[in-house]
Amino acid sequence: MKADTHPEYHIINIKMTDGTEFQTKSTWGKEGDTMNLEIDPTSHPAWTGGPQRLQDGGRVAQFNKRFGGIKLGGKK
Repeated sequence: MKADTHPEYHIINIKMTDGTEFQTKSTWGKEGDTMNLEIDPTSHPAWTGGPQRLQDGGRVAQFNKRFGGIKLGGKK
C-alpha cells in the first residue's frame, strides 16, 4: 500500500441544531474543529415525521384524469 494516501483521521465536535454537542472521529476539518449542523435528526421532517407536501395532480393523476374513462377491450 502506498504511504500517505489516506486523509488524517481525528476527533471533531458535532453541534446539533438544538445545541447539544458530541464528539466523533472524522476526516473533516482539523483536530478539535466544530461542525455546526443545519439539518439533523432532531429538526428534519424525514426523521421527525413533520409536515410533508403531497403533490395533487402528479403525472399519474393527470393520466387518470385524461384517460380514466377509457375501457380497454378484453374479457367481460
